[in-house]
Amino acid sequence: MAYIGLSPEPTVPLAFAAADKGILPDRMILALIGSGGIIPAAPIMPDQTQPASLDLRLGEVAYRVRASFLPGPRATVANRIDDLKLHAIALRGGAVLETGCVYIVPLMESLALPPDIAGAANPKSSTGRLDVFTRVIADQARAFDHIEAGYHGPLYLEISPRTFPVLVREGSRLSQMRFHRGRAVLFGDALADLHARERLVDEDGADLDQGVAVGVDLAGFGPDGLIGYRAKRHTGVIDVDRRDAYEVGEFWEAIRANRKRTLILDPNEFYILASKQAVQVPPDYAAEMVPFDPLVGEFRVHYAGFFDPGFGYAGAGGRGARAVLEVRSREVPFILEHGQTVGRLVFEHMLARPDKLYGQGIGSNYQAQSLKLSKHFRA
Repeated sequence: MAYIGLSPEPTVPLAFAAADKGILPDRMILALIGSGGIIPAAPIMPDQTQPASLDLRLGEVAYRVRASFLPGPRATVANRIDDLKLHAIALRGGAVLETGCVYIVPLMESLALPPDIAGAANPKSSTGRLDVFTRVIADQARAFDHIEAGYHGPLYLEISPRTFPVLVREGSRLSQMRFHRGRAVLFGDALADLHARERLVDEDGADLDQGVAVGVDLAGFGPDGLIGYRAKRHTGVIDVDRRDAYEVGEFWEAIRANRKRTLILDPNEFYILASKQAVQVPPDYAAEMVPFDPLVGEFRVHYAGFFDPGFGYAGAGGRGARAVLEVRSREVPFILEHGQTVGRLVFEHMLARPDKLYGQGIGSNYQAQSLKLSKHFRA
């Protein structure tokens, strides 16, 4: 694969005031690359940097392993791959990753982070909407998707397709990483003040306890009352790098609203639903859907939980956007009701406003979205 990308000029290390906390915007991510804090195996592609994150690229080989793992404080990921691998799969020409299997892929980006910069990863939105479970792993890691401040070493991606087999190749992007200096999360009065100024969700009396509450829309969209999609089983392969390539009906069953405005989630089925509220993320903030809370029911919501600055924002072409919910039930059937809280959006300060917001000429796929499948399916 040939790469024509960005090779940032070497620059001085990032410098911050002692009190500065928050998420690094696009230009600071590029500066981090230029100063050697992020080490790409090939030049960074022009569209690889998002307003508040960096897309991570798959390397040239995938290892199928017996089980998921964390290396722990005394091991490297490479050591654990040697212990657990079943076989290696070359990715340069493309390869199919099968459902129900676990793969580990070395990424093209490695890190040499400054002592005050840490990383956090999420699946990309299109990855989550395909029910492809991914987690970033670092050497000596005690947790997935969390990179400690000052980490020096390689990165790996665990990939486990849950519903559809997927075709990937060297350079495919399934995950993204954001970088932060300390944490600057808004709760209490700070979150209430921001909502009063910017109206983070289009709902009077919004629940702001521990983040902005997000409910599910089961009233339906359009004249036919569409509320979502249930994934079909035993489908064809989806090429993760192809857009507008697949017919919806070959992979998804449409779900319509019923009179009671409820939906029974069947165990181990995958659903695409939408939030009742329209959400917007102001330019100086980013947001994240908090992980599954077992107190709200036996299901998981939103694999890809990161919302860039400008998502749904009127100044970036938004006017509010629904949060698309990737929902998988657990061991028992569970009834959802219209408006039921299924997650919370936590907002965090950016260290600075990004040069480009989500939706501003950067190929954003989901600005001003309603109920929407991943970019791979024809409208």
